[in-house]
Amino acid sequence: MPDRQPVEVQEGTPVCALPARGRVRCSGFVDSVTILPPGRAPEFSAIITDVDKYLLPVPGGAVRPGVTANGKQNHRIRVIWLGRRRVPGIAPGTRLRFEGMVALRDGLPTMFNPRYEIIGKQEI
Repeated sequence: MPDRQPVEVQEGTPVCALPARGRVRCSGFVDSVTILPPGRAPEFSAIITDVDKYLLPVPGGAVRPGVTANGKQNHRIRVIWLGRRRVPGIAPGTRLRFEGMVALRDGLPTMFNPRYEIIGKQEI
C-alpha cells in the first residue's frame, strides 16, 4: 500500500488581492452567514475572510472588527447563492475554495453562485 502524501491546497488569489471585477479563484474562511426570512426571495450569503477568527486567541480586550488579534487587516468578500435558503456544509469557521466572477456591490467584493469546494480540517 503506497504512503499517503499530504495534499497541497491551491490557494489562488488571496482575499486581500481581489480585483474590482473579473474571474478569480480564491480561498478563505466563512466568517458569518445570513439567512433571509421566508417572505423574501431565497438567497443565502456568507462573508469569507482570509483569516479564521475561530482559531485566534482572544486577548483580554475586544478586537476591532476587521482586524485580527495579531493586528493584521482581515479582508472580506461576500458570496451569495441565489435561489437557495441554505447551502449544506457552509457554516462559520468552514474553509472554502471558490471560483467565479467578482464585482463590487455596496462597497464589498461580491460573488454570485460561485463554484466551491469545502476544504476539510486535518486531524492530528
